[in-house]
Amino acid sequence: MAPTHPRPAASLLLLAAILSVAGLATAINSSGFTGGVTVYWGRNKDEGSLAEACDTCRYTIVIISFLDVFGHGKYHLDISGHDPSTLGADIKHCQSVALVYLSIGGFGNQYSLPTNQSAVDLADHLWYTYMAGHKAGVHRPFGDDVEIDGIDFFIEHGSPDNYDVLANRLWSFNKGFRARTPAQLSATPRCRYPDRLLGKAIATGVIGRINIRFYDDSYCAAHWRQEWDKWAAAYPTQDYQLYIALPASEKVVGYIHLKSLHLSVLPVLQKAESFVGFTIWDRYSDRITNYSSSIVHWT
Repeated sequence: MAPTHPRPAASLLLLAAILSVAGLATAINSSGFTGGVTVYWGRNKDEGSLAEACDTCRYTIVIISFLDVFGHGKYHLDISGHDPSTLGADIKHCQSVALVYLSIGGFGNQYSLPTNQSAVDLADHLWYTYMAGHKAGVHRPFGDDVEIDGIDFFIEHGSPDNYDVLANRLWSFNKGFRARTPAQLSATPRCRYPDRLLGKAIATGVIGRINIRFYDDSYCAAHWRQEWDKWAAAYPTQDYQLYIALPASEKVVGYIHLKSLHLSVLPVLQKAESFVGFTIWDRYSDRITNYSSSIVHWT
């Protein structure tokens, strides 16, 4: 049985408001898709600004990626040449229509959590540098008054150890807040269930959104139904929110043509109560192909 994820009512009301603003909660199209769309931003300088992405009103969550170095007392933010100091106004602008997360990990090999203490240190760094925590002398690259809404775990290599410690530590910061949930959490595992690297973190029950990656992996592309059924069975209720992560470019393994998506894939996904939407890789490709817009407005 999947552990229950405690999500306060205020958080649910915020999500509902965001869906309404984005035009996704009430706009039922011919495909029957009424869920949310998440997108990864920060992987290409030519993807446009964060504000431009949010102004499309396609996305309910925008994930800035990546904090790609951590675990040994060093931290590094790689957003493909975008200037972090200019993001503050964009983040605030986006938060009127979407949640804004920061993703940790990525495709590099300069991150790990070798000890429990390294996980605690990373949680504190994220909380005081990017989130609702404030501490004298801590530099906040997005601005002193800018607070992102959550952290995404995008772990591609290394050991699974201590990401559960990280998740629990981040979630513990919510205890001081009643009206909101300032440390929301998501995970982006590969499709094979259970995920080797993030399984322990997800099992804590505090990661409420799971973006299951069905791209960049030929096995996942070929066996999506088999693996999706495993995830849906493990997390059958809306205590967890399952997103299907797909590429916006047909050049990437795992791309699904829109007709197939709506006629063959979506009916399967919608049988699961926990399915809530799609996660798009990435904003640069989506800007070119308008894939997410076609998901929502397909006819």
